[in-house]
Amino acid sequence: MTTHAEQRLIHHTPEQLFDLVADVRRYPEFLPWCLAARIKERSQTTLVADLIIGFQMFKEQFTSHVSMDRDNLIIEVEYAEGPFKYLKNRWKFIEHPDGCVIDFYVDFEFRSRLLQTVIESLFTEAVKRMVRAFEARADQLYNLKVKQG
Repeated sequence: MTTHAEQRLIHHTPEQLFDLVADVRRYPEFLPWCLAARIKERSQTTLVADLIIGFQMFKEQFTSHVSMDRDNLIIEVEYAEGPFKYLKNRWKFIEHPDGCVIDFYVDFEFRSRLLQTVIESLFTEAVKRMVRAFEARADQLYNLKVKQG
């Protein structure tokens, strides 16, 4: 089992960050190790997506169910199929006078002991790099515009 929880203040609105995380099809444009994304099904509040991730000699595809609760600014990801035993991921976007506090949580385990061992040795830095990639993407898309109150 590999878990990571992080809260981080980002100088954009909760709605902007919610939209950024919900736009799964654009992940390969900015997210490290995300090689491809395909939306299989989509509604206003859910989507089913395939992601292909690659790192060094590993390349894996997995499918997830994503629930998007815009009213409460929460995105939850549940694993459907692929190389994991399980995968749970949650993003919560909390209003803050200086923008938004992102409350991020991920918990997963790969079926392959080799892949799990490799990922565990790099996991903390990899997750921090991914969260920074979302922050950099928000800066790029929203030109450092913060909500003015």
